[in-house]
Amino acid sequence: MLPYEISVAEVAQMRASQTPFVLLDVREPWEIETAHIAGSKDIPMNDIPARANNELDPDAHIVVLCHHGARSLSVTAWLRREGYDNVQSVAGGIEQWSREIDNSVPRY
Repeated sequence: MLPYEISVAEVAQMRASQTPFVLLDVREPWEIETAHIAGSKDIPMNDIPARANNELDPDAHIVVLCHHGARSLSVTAWLRREGYDNVQSVAGGIEQWSREIDNSVPRY
């Protein structure tokens, strides 16, 4: 099984090499309007239980993103309990992404 967390550098490398994965952004709509990574699937954390089975593939590699990494870690743990084995949380969230990978993504 994959580690619970993945670094922003590893996510950037997967994007660059076109490794297939789903970038699941679990922040609120206002946060996504403020700062966003292109190509993400946006489902607010509170909507995950109602929407996961219809919108997420349990066999896919899912990388969960939030602001700093706390919500994404919670969603990762929940999804794994629900049988999604290939789920990881982005350590440091979009804040870390902006600091290390793409400073054009606004920090808030």
